[in-house]
Amino acid sequence: MISVKEKMNKIIQEQPDDSSYDEILREIAFNRMIEKGLADSNSNRTISNEEMKHRIKTWQQ
Repeated sequence: MISVKEKMNKIIQEQPDDSSYDEILREIAFNRMIEKGLADSNSNRTISNEEMKHRIKTWQQ
């Protein structure tokens, strides 16, 4: 199993040499959001598109 440090190093190494600090942080945050989303999906912690549409409609009222 790959360690967190190794994952972060891999993300950083994949960035262009002229990447800013903020760009690298965004890439790390994006990667983490993807990991969390996949973990939620694998654990059946999701909702249907219809339920999401309903929730969004309640925000707009």
